[in-house]
Amino acid sequence: MYDYGIVGAGIIGLTLAYQLKEKYPECNILILEKEGDVAFHASGRNSGVLHAGFYYTADSLKAKFCVEGNARMKQFCTEHNIPINSCGKLVVATNEEERLQLHELHKRAQINGVDVKLISDEEAKEIDPNVFTYKEALWSPNTASVNPKIVCNTLKELLITSGVEFRFSEKYRSFCKTTLTTDKQTYSVRHMINVAGSYADKIAQQFGLAKHLTMLPFKGFYVGCKTSDLVKTHVYPVPNLKYPFLGVHYTLTAEGGLKIGPTAVPALWREQYNGLRRFSFKECIEIAFLETKLFFTNAFNFRALAIEEMKKYRRAYMVQLAQKMVYRSTENDFGDYKPPGIRSQLVDKKTNKLVQDFIIERFENTTHVLNLVSPGFTCSFAFSNYVLEHYLEGSIDIVNRKT
Repeated sequence: MYDYGIVGAGIIGLTLAYQLKEKYPECNILILEKEGDVAFHASGRNSGVLHAGFYYTADSLKAKFCVEGNARMKQFCTEHNIPINSCGKLVVATNEEERLQLHELHKRAQINGVDVKLISDEEAKEIDPNVFTYKEALWSPNTASVNPKIVCNTLKELLITSGVEFRFSEKYRSFCKTTLTTDKQTYSVRHMINVAGSYADKIAQQFGLAKHLTMLPFKGFYVGCKTSDLVKTHVYPVPNLKYPFLGVHYTLTAEGGLKIGPTAVPALWREQYNGLRRFSFKECIEIAFLETKLFFTNAFNFRALAIEEMKKYRRAYMVQLAQKMVYRSTENDFGDYKPPGIRSQLVDKKTNKLVQDFIIERFENTTHVLNLVSPGFTCSFAFSNYVLEHYLEGSIDIVNRKT
């Protein structure tokens, strides 16, 4: 009998198991993953940027955990000799309207306890002489980069050493009372934790939860840069705060590489990475219907978003957007497309609005984590600790359990 059965071996499943083992070394944990290894989807395909936490409204879980999550992820990486690129970030403006938005971001940062500073364009040049901004910029010294796959693989090895059992290439089917059923076998589990990413809503709906929510996938891809010295820091545009996307920006990797992106192109099925691989006719019909509805009703200004993002299938257009943020660059500075990722964003079908925050649901002996989108990787250690303390504490009696 396992104390906890975790469905999904992404960053949240791994950090939850890690902190459960820290608090309850004697607990028995099973991690179930339909892919052949950890971090196959969003957790291994994200930018690796550790966000500072100034984009998010103060009443959100994103704001609550980003600052602490940033610090804890850096601490974990330092303890386990995982490289960190502490390059910081400049958010730049192109006109007066965007300059005023920088001030809104600065206000959010102050409320959220984030270390940022409004600086002049001349001060921005001192940080990076090639970065262009209109009058002012926002400087975030605590933004950094790590390699997400190295983080997840390190967690996997630590968990295996601590006695956590992994079952790879095994798909979740159902959970009833204490029986967790997969496509291969059944397990006895006291408490099931659903952190299944793009399919977390489908699993939650088996328990009567999240019925008004559905997943809307967005495809994100980057274009690599041939030279890593084009900029010295992350460089981001002022985002449209109506959306949870941050626009095409320069990202310095943990290894010192450079790329621009990502896109947020509406996808037609949940794992639409390349061609028709992982194609699902049922998902395609469901998502195409939803996107058509959102497009014609223009819910949350989806029409403009979709049209703008579709333009980014043209590499030249992405390059043009990136070039606006620097003084000097040429077409030859930019390379080819990088492997894409999928951002699975929940939509509320009642309101036709994007769900902007993390969601946690509890039903009997199950816990469900939904909408763990950016900055989910940054927040992971702090967020997982919150789930442990507020949703899993007392969920089973580990000390007096009967084996």
